[in-house]
Amino acid sequence: MRNISLLLGLLLVLSTPSWAQKKQVEKRFKEKEAIGHFTYLASDELMGRDPARPEISMAYNYIADQLKEYGAMPVPGADGYFQNIPFRLSTPPKEGTLSLGDTEYSQGKEMLVLDGQALSGEFEVVDLGFGSAEDFAGKYLKEKVVLTNVGAPDRMSPAQLFAAGREKTARAQEAGAIALVERFNIPSVPWQLIANFLNRPTMGIDQGESSKVPYVWIKDLENSIPQKISEGSIKNAQLNIQGKENRAIEGKNVLGWIEGTDENLKDEFLLLSAHYDHVGVGTPDATGDSIYNGARDNAVGTVAVLNAAKYFAKNPPKRSIIFALWTAEEKGLLGSAYFAENPLIPLDKIIFNLNIDNGGYNDTEVVTVIGLGRTSSDPLISQAVSEFGLEAIADPAPEQGLYDRSDNVNFARKGVPAPTFSLGFRAFDDEINKYYHKPGDQVDNFDLDYAVKYWKSYILAAQLIANDPNKPVWNAGDKYEDASKELYGLK
Repeated sequence: MRNISLLLGLLLVLSTPSWAQKKQVEKRFKEKEAIGHFTYLASDELMGRDPARPEISMAYNYIADQLKEYGAMPVPGADGYFQNIPFRLSTPPKEGTLSLGDTEYSQGKEMLVLDGQALSGEFEVVDLGFGSAEDFAGKYLKEKVVLTNVGAPDRMSPAQLFAAGREKTARAQEAGAIALVERFNIPSVPWQLIANFLNRPTMGIDQGESSKVPYVWIKDLENSIPQKISEGSIKNAQLNIQGKENRAIEGKNVLGWIEGTDENLKDEFLLLSAHYDHVGVGTPDATGDSIYNGARDNAVGTVAVLNAAKYFAKNPPKRSIIFALWTAEEKGLLGSAYFAENPLIPLDKIIFNLNIDNGGYNDTEVVTVIGLGRTSSDPLISQAVSEFGLEAIADPAPEQGLYDRSDNVNFARKGVPAPTFSLGFRAFDDEINKYYHKPGDQVDNFDLDYAVKYWKSYILAAQLIANDPNKPVWNAGDKYEDASKELYGLK
């Protein structure tokens, strides 16, 4: 009987390898210290962590100091614990109009000046279709206004529209054109939604000389302008852009790493990431509070990565780990995009990205993993959260497009398996919207017992993945599977 009991005990231990690791996480975790980080990062002192405000330096210096104190090393090629990013902040003009024939467009109504300098005058207008390199080739465009469709036939997602626009602006600048005007003609996307979102200061990666050319969108759902130009009823464009301001801002991703212990696996990296910025100061709520503290979005995620850094610096797993706190996520996923295009660790060495981003929570018994069901690491993530009495569930609101709205997508597009480890929600409902991008998103209304379980679950999930002998992969048929095979040389 005693031998049977011992055998059963041994089988139990072997069948639950995460149990001992959970105990180790519990032992090492310092709850008061973690809540202290949380309270500071979401405090009024940081003025909502807007990357365009000076207070953002308090946030990134604080994060870097913690990484250093905990024993994470600077990533080779970084500026200490920082990856510096050349941003440029562009404000809407104080006055903006464009006349084409008998039609006048006004800033914020039928027209949006997205980039470039102030400009006034009347100039010849030339229609160049979608503005591809072939459309520009051989055209004499000096001192002319170039008119194109927005995006390209196969590039119509929001990110692709802006990427295509940057390319066209650079072509227009090189060709000596005076301005680039794109016709926004996507019926499925409400123009007013676009206007409300973009008629405000915007931040982007500084593109240098191309930024001098005014880059303008106009509403043209009827697609009538090219015909009028062809017929000769529109020959010139009258532009008046006044009070347009652009200024350089240095952004900073905060990075650190620890080396793995396994000779065969330590050259593979697990990327643990979260964005540390938020939306800053805005419209006051009913109480008069105008500071958008961003406890849920995403101070809680930042603290998760800091907790992981502290833990893994003392308990390194088999694989190496990068800790990345991204800037300017709220400005368009800019910090993570910059790293993905300028990686300090080769992307083919990064085998997985366990990202964190959040809008809020409405169920403290679950962790919502955006991307659960898409990678081979799903069982490890589910196992980790279950050790702390939680359940991992998949995205319950796919209509929100959350996977493509967070930093993980910049790595998924490159082929890196990359889910987002979010606070528990079963619907993107009023409870989420009560705090999402609102001044009320504060630590004093956050369930801190749940926060502690969430932080511990994240550490354990990362540890299980970092120690797993099997490299994570996309599930067969996933839309990023081909990119992954190309990245890792599996084709």
